[in-house]
Amino acid sequence: MTLEILGEQEYQVYLDTLESYSTFQTTQMAALLQKRGNETTYLGLRVEGELVVAGLVFTQPMTGGQHMDLYFGPNVKDYAYLQDFYQQLRDYAKANGVLELVVDPYESYQEFDTNGNPISEPDEKQIKALTDLGFQYDGFKTGYTDGRWHYVKDLSGLTADTLHKSFSKKGRPLVKKALSFGIKVRPLTRDELPLFKDITSSTSDRRNYDDKPLSYYEYFYDSFGDQAEFMVATLNFKDYLEHLSADQDKLAKKIEKLQKDLEKNPNSEKKHNQIREFTSQFDTFTVRKEEAQAFIDKYGDEDVILSGSLFVYTPVEAIYLFSGSYTEFNKFYAPAVLQDYVMKEAIKRNIPFYNFFGIQGVFDGSDGVLRFKQNFNGYIIHRPGLFRYYPNPTKYKVISTIKKVLRR
Repeated sequence: MTLEILGEQEYQVYLDTLESYSTFQTTQMAALLQKRGNETTYLGLRVEGELVVAGLVFTQPMTGGQHMDLYFGPNVKDYAYLQDFYQQLRDYAKANGVLELVVDPYESYQEFDTNGNPISEPDEKQIKALTDLGFQYDGFKTGYTDGRWHYVKDLSGLTADTLHKSFSKKGRPLVKKALSFGIKVRPLTRDELPLFKDITSSTSDRRNYDDKPLSYYEYFYDSFGDQAEFMVATLNFKDYLEHLSADQDKLAKKIEKLQKDLEKNPNSEKKHNQIREFTSQFDTFTVRKEEAQAFIDKYGDEDVILSGSLFVYTPVEAIYLFSGSYTEFNKFYAPAVLQDYVMKEAIKRNIPFYNFFGIQGVFDGSDGVLRFKQNFNGYIIHRPGLFRYYPNPTKYKVISTIKKVLRR
């Protein structure tokens, strides 16, 4: 039983044998990490000639040594050897001058339904496996960045035709309405990535989180190729106005017919109710046409970007990583159109699992991101979070103390 450094091709062949692994453990992610100044290594535990556990680790220099991360891994074929992998990883880190090793497992700790009610028992074994080896556990946390709460959906068994039926009662009409506006989606080229950066910058300023630099998105584009799509949702407001006018004309004809029917049967309560309902809808169309004209006055005859998202596809999962939208266009629900697109694209690519990624892990109704994702009727995976190992704890403590003093 040995821990070995693997070549990229052998590592990829190993991943191809698994039913589940994280996008963050792919060779494409290794290329991105390298472009950003990290040193990457593929490590595998071999038993009687067969790889049973493997993972991508990356390191960066830190004062006095190296910082090593195993992010959303390792990738396991045989769980009987998982603790052996962690033990040998710990020894490997010590032998290679690592001062801090951080392990962030991708395995589920516990699963919850769409509303945050537990549907599985907590898996304490993986926590015990690491703490028994001397790893310090950060504990459970909440929040988009630290909580490791992911909203996911099983796409297996669904088709493009049945996808909408799988959404929630609120989600089905939301997507239907969003699609009725005539919104188009398209991928951005590399030269257009500043458009994506503008969307995410606008959103990060509004929501008070740190955005990635443009270079990150460019590196991402280069590293993942056609496995990543920087998608934008656009709307031409002249086309939108024409669409509204056509629908309002159809409604006007329905009202006219009902009025003629009432002349013959003036006591029909059903037709009176229909006229009231259709008249209300007609007035709504009038308001929407006025709003559309205002957008035309501002933007003219061009496709205007409403929202954007970065989606990544692997054979085992599609994942939703970064996104943004302009509040000016909130009423068009463009993010719902993008979510509808990515799930249909995943189904077309025979990908069985979609990861909407982060939510806060707070189920009191305050998480707006969760409320949006609940429209698509998935479930929640809580991953355990961070474990830290210090091969030379005394040296690490001394350096940490000195750094604190110097900062003062």
